[in-house]
Amino acid sequence: MQNFLISFNVVFPIAVMMALGYLMKEIKLVNDVTVKEMNNVVFRIFLPLMVFKNVYESEIAEVFNPRLIIFASSVTVAVILLLFLIVPIFEKDNSKRGVLIQAIFRSNFVIFGIPVTEALCGVGATGTASVLIAVTIPLFNFAAVITLETFRGGKPDFKKVVKGIITNPLIIASLLGLIATGFGISFPSIIEKSMSSISSVTTPLALVMLGASINFNTVGANLSRLIWGLLARLVILPAVALGLGAYVFGFRGVELAILISLFASPSAVSSFTMAQQMGGDDELAGQLVMFGTVASILTVFMWILITVNLGLI
Repeated sequence: MQNFLISFNVVFPIAVMMALGYLMKEIKLVNDVTVKEMNNVVFRIFLPLMVFKNVYESEIAEVFNPRLIIFASSVTVAVILLLFLIVPIFEKDNSKRGVLIQAIFRSNFVIFGIPVTEALCGVGATGTASVLIAVTIPLFNFAAVITLETFRGGKPDFKKVVKGIITNPLIIASLLGLIATGFGISFPSIIEKSMSSISSVTTPLALVMLGASINFNTVGANLSRLIWGLLARLVILPAVALGLGAYVFGFRGVELAILISLFASPSAVSSFTMAQQMGGDDELAGQLVMFGTVASILTVFMWILITVNLGLI
């Protein structure tokens, strides 16, 4: 019962904040334009500041975990390569192939990583998650462009990919945090308090806006694709990744909590936007994000409960 309560206490606040956002949209307090603009503000202002703060307040020796970074990156690359082999066997429509591959490997680690890690292991554990965010974001972006271009039949624009990576606000924030920590740079207490106050808004606002982005109106002929795409993203991938991480590589505690956030979270919201911009089936991409986000409330709870019951966290 205690382990159930631990898992419930992690997931319930996330569910409440997402439900609030959905309710706000339903009663017309916000509309699609507002949600899009606020998501942009969260991505460019609030999340980078929170990432910077988490890294800045941590010790480099503690937050930089090369073993975890190598494992997470290697599993992600291996998953992408396997999906390139498996998905085309079952899906014949190119515009849907790229979307399915991207939705399965590209998680919403940016939004879920820090709150899940903090809820399970405390505020001091979020620095490592922030550093891993800076590693996985360029990997996800690069792989998503290659995937969608490959199945569109085009030639990937590597200059555009590189530019997108080096100008990403979250990567810049993480690097600045590492520089500040590495060189012992400190800010006046009034600045640090201001950063803490603003950062405290980030997670609730991001989750509320995520809930406001959910739309259940369209499913159409994509039901079978949704079912196996969500099973792959939320059940099969975390089962394999967490099993390898825990029992082959011996990750425990904070490290495993971060891996849950990375591999068990739903598809990234940005995967819909990228599919829309690059000729993918944006309707399927949006459905995978929306239904995956809702289903993840249950599946993330399940993975937390399993790992806590097994004494891994």
